Amino acid sequence: MGHLEYLPSSPLLMDEPATDKMASQRSESSHVLQEALQTAIEKYVAKNPKSKALHEEAIEIFPGGNTRTVLHTDPFPLCMKSGKGYQVFSEDGDTYTDLTAEFTAGLYGHSNPEILSALRNVLDNIGLSVGATTAQEQLFAKEICQRFGLERIRLTNSGTEANLHAIAAAKLFTGKSKVVAFGASYHGAVLGFKEDQPAPNNVDQDSWIVAKYNDLDGAVGAIQGNDVAAVILEGMQGSGGCIAGTPEFLKGVQEAARKAGVIFILDEVMTSRITSKGIAGLRGLNPDMKTFGKYLGGGVAFGAFGGRADIMGVYDPRAKGSVAHSGTFNNNTLVTHAGYAGISRVYTPSVADALTATGNQLLARLNEVSSGTKLCFTGLGSVLNSHFDVNGARDIENVFEIDEVKELKDLFWYCLLENGFWSTRRGFLALVLGTPQSELDRFVEVVEAFLAKYKHLVQM
Repeated sequence: MGHLEYLPSSPLLMDEPATDKMASQRSESSHVLQEALQTAIEKYVAKNPKSKALHEEAIEIFPGGNTRTVLHTDPFPLCMKSGKGYQVFSEDGDTYTDLTAEFTAGLYGHSNPEILSALRNVLDNIGLSVGATTAQEQLFAKEICQRFGLERIRLTNSGTEANLHAIAAAKLFTGKSKVVAFGASYHGAVLGFKEDQPAPNNVDQDSWIVAKYNDLDGAVGAIQGNDVAAVILEGMQGSGGCIAGTPEFLKGVQEAARKAGVIFILDEVMTSRITSKGIAGLRGLNPDMKTFGKYLGGGVAFGAFGGRADIMGVYDPRAKGSVAHSGTFNNNTLVTHAGYAGISRVYTPSVADALTATGNQLLARLNEVSSGTKLCFTGLGSVLNSHFDVNGARDIENVFEIDEVKELKDLFWYCLLENGFWSTRRGFLALVLGTPQSELDRFVEVVEAFLAKYKHLVQM
């Protein structure tokens, strides 16, 4: 090849053979990857016959075989029978270390003694849904307010509801109708966003101004638009690949909202578990409103929204012109007791900070062992996401920058299952309290082994 260095720069003499060779190599790699993936799928099918049979029954009951789209996976989802501690057990008899943490809602694991004791106390001594206000709901709500700096709070049944009510409050308080959101954000079942528009099943299709995440200039321009009531923002996009907002971006959005008289809603449904004060505490943010959900219910369905007393006053039934905030199970006895036990006795500030440190250490180790490959990990604290970018991108500020090699991501998922780790196929990972350090070490070893085995496919 050395003599080619002295030839004239001609596409006919140099570029075409090189291009042909690269194309041939890509084709060969693609073929090898497809073969490896097909082998992994065949092993999965053979290993999980009961899950397959249950799925075939389920498709006769549910559209697509499930009642929660994120759990769908081809050729069929793995069906779990039970969970205990940091582990889950499949219908096919296998044990897995849980790295999904029920998409952050399962922070406490599957059998935390404090949580179980609180639930048993309700079942044995208190009763379900008493149809009235209770002293316990006040204890629970006060604990959340003190932890996360809220003047007033209301409880709901999910993070989706919390965000819907927070947005409604902002619109009522300001008398305006538009809301700024960000591409790839997810604020609930009917509050999802594509790159530059709301998802087809989103509520209020004409109310949204969709800006680019981590693009401060674009965000400021959107916030300064006409008729804008609120800007809703995740400090780290959970469903959007665990891409964290830069400190400059987050602070800039907050400042722009203040100047424009726009309500700043920080969605902490996933990120409140990051440090003892959530991502607001980590980044020094002071939003007008915050929303919550997931783990704060102690494993029971839960959501909450709160913030400034004047904004929350739109739901004060004593005030003239206030609006109703309803929900039969908003203050149910199971969630107020389990949630209170969790936040007051299990996920204390010191425990939250320790888990965040553990997650950050794991993230650093994973990115160290994957350096020089298509694989990288993003996230903060105990919530992270794997990515296989065709160009090996690492400093990612927007999920749409990633040119994902889906087949590698699928192969990685099958590899983790084969080695006893339950994770999401899209690469989302969250830590469960009580997971032994030895299991996190083993996870890093499995990642290293995967990269070594498929070096020819992942190396840059």
